[in-house]
Amino acid sequence: MAWLETDLGWHLARAALREWEAASLEAAGIVSGAIAAAPPLGLRPSLHWERVGSGPAVLLIMGLGLSGGAWWRTIPVLSQGLEVITFDNRGVGRSPALFHAYSTAVMADDAVSVLDAAGIERAHVYGISLGGMVAQQLALRHPKRVRSLVLGATYAGGASASRPSETVLAFLRSRLSMAHEEAARHSVQFNYSERCRSEHQDRIEEDVRQRLTHPFPVSAYWAQMWAGATHDTHRQLARITAPTLIVHGDEDRMIPIENGRALARRIPGARLRELPGTGHLYATEVPEVDLEIAAFMAEHS
Repeated sequence: MAWLETDLGWHLARAALREWEAASLEAAGIVSGAIAAAPPLGLRPSLHWERVGSGPAVLLIMGLGLSGGAWWRTIPVLSQGLEVITFDNRGVGRSPALFHAYSTAVMADDAVSVLDAAGIERAHVYGISLGGMVAQQLALRHPKRVRSLVLGATYAGGASASRPSETVLAFLRSRLSMAHEEAARHSVQFNYSERCRSEHQDRIEEDVRQRLTHPFPVSAYWAQMWAGATHDTHRQLARITAPTLIVHGDEDRMIPIENGRALARRIPGARLRELPGTGHLYATEVPEVDLEIAAFMAEHS
């Protein structure tokens, strides 16, 4: 993500995104299970969202290129004691985007507009990968809306971030030119640990089948890549006041574990849950971690 840009492209994107983020962002009304969230430049995408369960609310924010439906393993666990709200990020799933250029800060304001539409004043916020970057921005930009914060397999960005290997970077660059199924299957070696690929091929196949039901447009994937590339909250993390749990696999090839450790050091009072022998999509490899996350949220409800 933050390692894909050319120097010129990176600076141009940063300048443009700073300009866009200055625009007014506010929520509009609910229309047929979707809300119109106000993005920069006055263009308004329609965000699809869903809710299930009862109890204190939790907002789930999914990662790169995936719809809210990708939380299918986690939702049944959390909804036993929580009202779980999922949504499709702009340009993904059932949330079309009129303008494919945005930042994690803009995506965080989208997420808050979902809370507004659902009538939720405060919620637990759980984001994974790119969704964890968005969750950081939400906690920084809208601290009163966050009851607790869970950051999964993510990073703060900036110059001090730990980079993945060149092999991973080469895949991320080439993925845009691959067919959807080819990309999904090629990503397996990077998203899951060696142990999972050996012992839980059935779970991986379930994930791939789920992913193929919601293909994403290349333009949205590219825009989300840029959002991740320009994400940088490193110097702001000390301002996060919500109780925070960081979950990270120690064999994560996409976002190395050092990034999770850095988040834990910089966010006051944060807890770090390292998952040994586990890759990027840890909910597939260690599904019982969702019970730990539910317990953390119950503790802060």
